[in-house]
Amino acid sequence: MSFPPASPLFSSLFGRPPAVTASAPGRVNLMGEHTDYNGGLVLPTAIPQRCEVALTPRGDRRIRVASTLAAGEPPREYRLGDEQRLGDWLDYVQGCTAALVAAGFRIAGFDARVDSAVPVGAGVSSSAALEVSLLRALRAAFALTLDDVTVARLAHRAEHDFVGARVGIMDQFAASLADESRALFLDTRTLAFERVALPTGIDLVVLDSGVPHHHATGGYNARRAECERACALLGVATLRDLDDTGRTAIAALPEPLARRVRHVVTENARVGAAVAALRVGDVAELGRLFTASHVSQRDDYEVSCPAIDTLVDVACADARVAGARLTGGGFGGAVVLLAEEGAGPDVAARAAATYAARTGLRATRLMPVPAPVTSA
Repeated sequence: MSFPPASPLFSSLFGRPPAVTASAPGRVNLMGEHTDYNGGLVLPTAIPQRCEVALTPRGDRRIRVASTLAAGEPPREYRLGDEQRLGDWLDYVQGCTAALVAAGFRIAGFDARVDSAVPVGAGVSSSAALEVSLLRALRAAFALTLDDVTVARLAHRAEHDFVGARVGIMDQFAASLADESRALFLDTRTLAFERVALPTGIDLVVLDSGVPHHHATGGYNARRAECERACALLGVATLRDLDDTGRTAIAALPEPLARRVRHVVTENARVGAAVAALRVGDVAELGRLFTASHVSQRDDYEVSCPAIDTLVDVACADARVAGARLTGGGFGGAVVLLAEEGAGPDVAARAAATYAARTGLRATRLMPVPAPVTSA
């Protein structure tokens, strides 16, 4: 993913060139939705779209940040140590500096420019890409001793504790450690991870539904609260504990808690099955798991919506598609599907056209990345 030259743009804003640049990718989750904050298993991979941060240190505690997330606006400012939640994109920056200071890392003020190609509200972790790219830039600028796991942990604290989105650690872990050729199999309880090669002979297609979602408000936090209530009733610390014991107790839970727990338990099992399918290149089984995951999100966890369901149905009606599912936190966002190798662009175009005719909404293809338009 290309960006405009950072130095001229940065210099025009701040009167000097950047000292460092760093970037991080968005992610698409192949399996394991709403399992991460329940201590479960997840299987994301990186997407080509990235967020880039150009940054140079200052000699005081003043922080100035410009962003393509607020194109045309002058740089925003705050003082290091005086972070206050404002309810907009700057909170993700403030959350990172607050997390670093709270963890005992020594930084000073800085000027920064954020250029992001990761679409906001598409369920592909634009916020985690921003957090990790900023922390990487600060690591380089201030010679901080931060490994990639610590970067993910600090980015998660920024979003969970400061921004107020009660997300699990998957998004930040993927932005910090995932790549585009492999899936990142992560146990969010232990943070043990393994990179598993993606199968050959497929096109991984990601379509933004055009229905934006928001982690910090609404149903996402409500679902997490429901899981915590279920844990209290079942007497377990996290729903991951039901992998080995207590599954029979699920049926005794009141609704909708029983369905919420059933999704988490079965989704963890699907992650394990998806990893096994990846290892042997079983695309048909992986597609079946994709579709089963979507049904579980739609019916048991209730994080889908009519537009998303339509897009999944349209995609699965194409004989070249092995399976499709909602990806990300839900309540809008994106779908991911498995298409025959080389068919991805056409599958995406046909699905988007039918989806638009049925819903009036425009689906945007994120993967495979569209070729740039060139003038004759």
